[in-house]
Amino acid sequence: MAKKKRKNNIRYSKIVILGSLLLFCLMIGRIIQLGMSSEIDGINLKELASNRTTRTEIIPATRGAIFSANGDVLAQNVASYKLIAYLDPKRTTNKKKPQHVVDKEDTATKLAPVLGMKKEEVLKYLSKENVYQTEFGTKGKGLNELTKKKIDDLNLPGLDFIESYKRYYPKGDFASYTIGYTRVINDEDSTVTGELGIEKQYDKLLKGEDGSITYQKDLKGYRIANTPEVRKEAIQGKDIYLTIDSNVQFFVEQAINNADKGYDWEWFTITVLDAKTGAVLGTSSSPSFDPNKRDIKNYLDMMISSPYEPGSTMKTFTYMAAMENGVYNGSETYRSGVYKTKDGTEIGDWDRNGWGVISFDKGYAMSSNVGVINLISRHMSSMMLRQYFRKLGFGRKTGIELPNESKGKLDFKYETEIYNAGFGQGITTTPIQNVKALTPLTNDGMLLEPFIVSKIVDSETGEAVVENKRKEVERVASTATVQKMFQLMSDCVNGQGNTGSGFRIASGELIGKTGTAQIASEHGGGYLSGKEDIISSFSGIYPKSNPQVIIYASIKRPSGGSQKPVSNSVKEIVANVSKYYGNSDSNSSKVVDIKDYTVESFTNKKVDKVKTTLSSQGIKYQVIGGGNKVINQSPDSGDIITNNDIIYLITNDSSMKIPDVKGLSSKVSKDILQKLGLNVKLNGVGYVTEQSVAPGTKITKGMEISLKLAPKYQ
Repeated sequence: MAKKKRKNNIRYSKIVILGSLLLFCLMIGRIIQLGMSSEIDGINLKELASNRTTRTEIIPATRGAIFSANGDVLAQNVASYKLIAYLDPKRTTNKKKPQHVVDKEDTATKLAPVLGMKKEEVLKYLSKENVYQTEFGTKGKGLNELTKKKIDDLNLPGLDFIESYKRYYPKGDFASYTIGYTRVINDEDSTVTGELGIEKQYDKLLKGEDGSITYQKDLKGYRIANTPEVRKEAIQGKDIYLTIDSNVQFFVEQAINNADKGYDWEWFTITVLDAKTGAVLGTSSSPSFDPNKRDIKNYLDMMISSPYEPGSTMKTFTYMAAMENGVYNGSETYRSGVYKTKDGTEIGDWDRNGWGVISFDKGYAMSSNVGVINLISRHMSSMMLRQYFRKLGFGRKTGIELPNESKGKLDFKYETEIYNAGFGQGITTTPIQNVKALTPLTNDGMLLEPFIVSKIVDSETGEAVVENKRKEVERVASTATVQKMFQLMSDCVNGQGNTGSGFRIASGELIGKTGTAQIASEHGGGYLSGKEDIISSFSGIYPKSNPQVIIYASIKRPSGGSQKPVSNSVKEIVANVSKYYGNSDSNSSKVVDIKDYTVESFTNKKVDKVKTTLSSQGIKYQVIGGGNKVINQSPDSGDIITNNDIIYLITNDSSMKIPDVKGLSSKVSKDILQKLGLNVKLNGVGYVTEQSVAPGTKITKGMEISLKLAPKYQ
């Protein structure tokens, strides 16, 4: 038996030896194959090795800013911080300088009020076990510089910040639909994308192009010294300057806010256009939103994206069509009240009793539907009307530099549809189309393209890569037509008992046309008949003697069906624009020649030297404090101001006192006081009328001040 067992062992040994030899040969063959091949199993070996020894880091591009025509910052990047706490005691190597949270109770007690959290909530984050570090939820993210400083001042060990950037809109709810907002698509590197308005339309230009740096690394991931690198610099985002005038925009926003105190509506929108260039000076809608909060209810910009039946403001363009086709006689008469079509449909004036036999001129002033019907039935055709409407830009996009513009519709074919179209029912338009169609009346018959982007600037070189100016489309009206329409629009507003009399101002310089459109039923044909089921509107020009602005306002379902919110708002805007431009309606003097000035950095410079520099350039300034060196300033360096603005220089005064900020705008006063270390609360909108802490009071740490605000122009 023993002999047989030895034979088996020898046989097994031979098998093991042969198997090992075969495996060794296979391994040698595989090594040779790997050494001689550039690709194995579809994997590029050279790339694999390179990826294991190289590292590429992204150099993020800075998103460009958005400015008003005045140089006010409307959208910018600001530093944002995420708070973290190190919990691992091993992080501390010197007990005298702890690098982790030592006293969790004390840390939670002091940190909670700064973050707006309860102590127990903070303690919960700090009490996590077996973790190196912790965060503090949503309230520990997106912290601004002031909050970061408050936390730093607590001198609590183990706390740190991760810096990133977020999009910030300094004026809050201001031209919100025009500017738009951004959405974060990558929390790690704060990458954002534009979601509305200019932010969306110019997203690619604003975001720029990220760069990169590629270098050799060791096994621990650290860069190997004296090895080559491949660097691609980031291309910074472009800055965009709008045609929006901050002052005119404020007038528009203020007028809507004031109207809101006495009336309700479904929506209300106002647009102001430069009558001579086509530049949008101001536009706002209600309800609106704050892009910092994104408390948005409607994702469509009323100025361009939500067409509706405009009503009787279209009569202006129907009358122009008749004049341009040589078929208008203002003295020709008709019987007002009710018109019966061939199919038996009755269409009435807003007062179905009418005003007896009146002329077409009087019919315009009284906003007579029957007048438009007689004008069309006697002298015009659907083709004549449609062609002229299209020539003015209705039924097609204006091409303004904003996303999601609608072209509206011009669908009318049958008799009743043609008549309805003549007084703005059955067709849809947008506010931007309406202000565009009025530009021939302020430019001797020349139609202009509206625009809202003034220029696009390379943020690195400061050079404009795009500049937009007045753009003429074609001549669509004769001088005679323009003059006649001015007369009719003036009669509508300034004539006794006419439909536009609610818009009359003392000088008679505001002219225009009112409109009231019924709202179509959502449950089949026909229109709603409720008192408030209307869209009330006004399209106007000011001043008629030398047009500067075109104003279009419309409101859906105003309280009681009243035209008052529109008329009050338009007249308020005109009063403020009159003062702003120094027209005859204002007692103020004309605006002086305005020049732009890019603010320098004066930090750490001697006060006397800065004063000399500013005086030599004709820039007004105000020194805050009795120090001899500038430690902060408002506006910041790089901001663009005009020679009408003031630069505030904050000095190194150890006993700084509260300045008098009455009369300053909310933006300027808040910026100054925050830079002095105060917590600022704003009550109202506009300019400071009262401050809760008297000027001359010594500033103490944590001091709070409330500012009462009111519009500057009344």
